[in-house]
Amino acid sequence: MANSPTPPAMIPTAVLALGLAFLICAGRPTAAQDCRCQPGFCCSKFGYCGKTCDYCGEGCKSGPCWGSGGDHGASVASVVTESFFNGIKSHAGSWCEGIGFYTRSAFLKAVAAYPGFAHGGSEVEGKREIAAFFAHVTHETWHLCYINEIDVAKYCDWESEKQWPCYPMQGYYGRGPLQLSWNYNYGPAGRSLGFDGLQDPDRVAQDPVLSFKSALWYWMENMHQLMSQGFGATIRAINGFDECHGGKNTAEMKDRVRFYLEYCHHFGIHPGSDLTC
Repeated sequence: MANSPTPPAMIPTAVLALGLAFLICAGRPTAAQDCRCQPGFCCSKFGYCGKTCDYCGEGCKSGPCWGSGGDHGASVASVVTESFFNGIKSHAGSWCEGIGFYTRSAFLKAVAAYPGFAHGGSEVEGKREIAAFFAHVTHETWHLCYINEIDVAKYCDWESEKQWPCYPMQGYYGRGPLQLSWNYNYGPAGRSLGFDGLQDPDRVAQDPVLSFKSALWYWMENMHQLMSQGFGATIRAINGFDECHGGKNTAEMKDRVRFYLEYCHHFGIHPGSDLTC
């Protein structure tokens, strides 16, 4: 995924303190009688220690359990309120192209096509997924300001040309909430969503509902399952080469984490572990 240019961002001390507070809130993890987990680990219903949904989800006996488990997840419409959505846009300038384009209504229409989003686990897990999605959206579009990537380029991967051929005069640069990029994403996204992503990639920047669908398509294809590994895993998937493991843009990784912590706090939930990459 291509990144929209964003101002350099550092995590304020207050936000870091908030993150630390989250990591120790809701009481200290207690050691399990039958698995005696280390602090920060959950004791599963079978008596084993770990940090994923298999340990911290349904049947979790002790530690930082995520909630009651189950497959109901979170009510997206109830979590993504008008106030929350417009609060993100309020940081964008009045000149931004996305101000009238990105709307809560368009998002909710798009998410109706992806019932698995924010579902498949506990309510807390669902809220984490919503927080993670909007953390990346906020970073990629700079508070829902940009529809099109500023650094317009062809973004044609020649190795995938045979399956997803690049068309003359078309650029597969970032568009939409997650800045969908490259021909190998536009091709299958278009096939899934009912438009020609290779011959008409601009559709992603012209139809608000389709634009959000493109972001949700990418998310469900590449990010949804990674949430059980922590927010850091989604950063690795979306731009790990540049932002993780000593990459040149680690400040952008911190920016994503800052938004994620902010949204988890807004939803009143623990952000989980493994936040960075």
